[in-house]
Amino acid sequence: MRTTVLYMVILTSLLTACSSMSETKEEHESDEQHQEHAGEIVFTEEQASIAGLTTEIVSVKPFAGVIKTSGKLQNKQNKECVIVATSAGVVSFGSIGVTEGCKVQAGDLIVNISAKNLQEGDPAIKLKIVFETAQKEYDRAKLLIKEQIISDKDFEQVRLRYETTKAAYLGQAENMVADGIKVVSPINGYIQNVAVKNGDYVSVGQVIAIVVQNKQLQLNADISERNYKYLSEIEDANFVCNGKLYKLSSMNGQLLSYGKMLDYNSFYIPVIFELDNPGDLLSGSYVDVYLLLRERANLVSVPISSITEEQGLYFVYVKIEPDAYKKVEVLLGDSNGERVEIRQGLSKGDEVVVSGVIQVKLASMSSAIPS
Repeated sequence: MRTTVLYMVILTSLLTACSSMSETKEEHESDEQHQEHAGEIVFTEEQASIAGLTTEIVSVKPFAGVIKTSGKLQNKQNKECVIVATSAGVVSFGSIGVTEGCKVQAGDLIVNISAKNLQEGDPAIKLKIVFETAQKEYDRAKLLIKEQIISDKDFEQVRLRYETTKAAYLGQAENMVADGIKVVSPINGYIQNVAVKNGDYVSVGQVIAIVVQNKQLQLNADISERNYKYLSEIEDANFVCNGKLYKLSSMNGQLLSYGKMLDYNSFYIPVIFELDNPGDLLSGSYVDVYLLLRERANLVSVPISSITEEQGLYFVYVKIEPDAYKKVEVLLGDSNGERVEIRQGLSKGDEVVVSGVIQVKLASMSSAIPS
């Protein structure tokens, strides 16, 4: 009897131990599976389609070094015309309505200038009187010289006075109108600046307006002295204006020149590019410039759109399964305004999310909330 009881106790102990070992093994396997899927973001293929999610396979390829700086868009010197007053008087726009930004053609009226009601009189009328007087004197002198009544020297003085007043008068005659002297645009373009107001008095040579041809622009970028050694390596540039990226390579852009010495007024070295205006760029705009240096081989880069920032750290989302993604911290290098160099965190063959990143980030935040 005692032997039977002892046998039953031993058997029960063995069964309990086996059960405990089985439970421990199952818990261990469950922990391993949990660790294996830790940090995994579930984002189904249907969700990816709705979010417009796209990815890019990381590859190793050439990437250009970059100098980031600021710059300004300006008109080319030969594509800008300063319109000045050709006569003294009072400016009148009338019903013309010339304003900054409006389009003008060569010969279009900008302003009228009149001095009819001024004390010194209308210079256009006075010029006409002077010319007509000089013409009469010249006609008379031609008769007198034939009769040898006046000397050759006196005749030459009369002729020179006539030619001078004739040139001045003819220069104004075609612009003389009932309201005074009309001032017209000499080129096709756009009014960039109007320097006078209706009723202002102007003197000869005073600036009235500036007309520009907006088809070609110059990009003037300034780099600091510490980057002087990279000047000879600059080959291209990208720039950002009003949040939009522009590539000089697709705008017929070319490097015109760079400074050989510092501008001691600003302590920066000028770098000047020429480019075609696609139609949405304005002269005078300040832009962020990415000067592209010669390419370096075997670098990893991704589109800027794939990068997210959290508390000074940078991350990308890598696709690890058809419906699963992983958040990966990366160390950034140079940026050209379109792509950014990845110095650490990604390897060749990784599949990185480049659009729909915000939706994946929101999915990662919701999955981190305890249920």
